Amino acid sequence: MALTLLELAHWSTWAVCAVLKLPQLAAVLAAGSARGVSTGSLLLELAGFLVFLRYQIYYGYPLQTYLEYPIIIAQDVILLLFILHFNGNKKRALFYGVIFWGGWYMVTLRKWIIDVALNLCTFISAASKLAQLRCLWQTKDSGQVSALTWSMSAYTCATRIFTTIMTTNDLGVLIRFITMLILNIWVTATILHYKKTKKTD
Repeated sequence: MALTLLELAHWSTWAVCAVLKLPQLAAVLAAGSARGVSTGSLLLELAGFLVFLRYQIYYGYPLQTYLEYPIIIAQDVILLLFILHFNGNKKRALFYGVIFWGGWYMVTLRKWIIDVALNLCTFISAASKLAQLRCLWQTKDSGQVSALTWSMSAYTCATRIFTTIMTTNDLGVLIRFITMLILNIWVTATILHYKKTKKTD
């Protein structure tokens, strides 16, 4: 029974992550605007995902526990390119690419670096959620921010808490997923609040 639940959690996580950023991409493309979407939040999220993926690979964790990350990273890169395009900052894409590529290799130069990077990754990922919350609070407008994307992110964090307990039981990874679950729920609730507020105005 536990193995069946584990497989179901893996498969459902991969399925959700395959389309995770599509609602956000669709909203940005349909509006021709990235209003309400925090570039800083997306950059921090991307950094957190890259470090987390590198950590999982470095320690040889089962592929099933992190298979969704290359998919999410690809979607984040596409979303970032659209945001940079709509904000008139396309030239920054190369700069960000070089920084992320260099960071990908730097974090595994020594074992202690990747271990510290995972701990920082939790703070970086949390900061990405807080940056999006700050953007929402300041504008009091959810703009093109997709509640569906954020709620799907909350779901994947919940499933990854379960799969981590069942496979690696890595405390650092568990803390990361619990923190991200709480913050993803908070962002989703804030988006829904501002969408509701805008409709009643």
